[in-house]
Amino acid sequence: MYLEIVTPEAVVFGAEVVSVIVPGMDGEFQMLNHHAAIVSLLVEGEVKIDLVSASPEMLKSLPSAFRKEANNVLFYPIKGGVLEMKDNKAIVLAD
Repeated sequence: MYLEIVTPEAVVFGAEVVSVIVPGMDGEFQMLNHHAAIVSLLVEGEVKIDLVSASPEMLKSLPSAFRKEANNVLFYPIKGGVLEMKDNKAIVLAD
């Protein structure tokens, strides 16, 4: 699936991912390929991104707010926002 993270300043991330875990109102939840369409409010926490693959160039181009853990796992802190998942594309509008 394709994940895009958008802040008021810029699109900070866009790539194919295996899964994404987001901090929802009632706790964290995960989305994988072909997840049902959903719109959800997000709370303060971290978006966990499991990448399909991570080239050194792509990792170098990420904003400094991203934290890398393991080979293809990234974390991005958010203060809140909205998530939309539809047609195998997840968009996080982050504060």
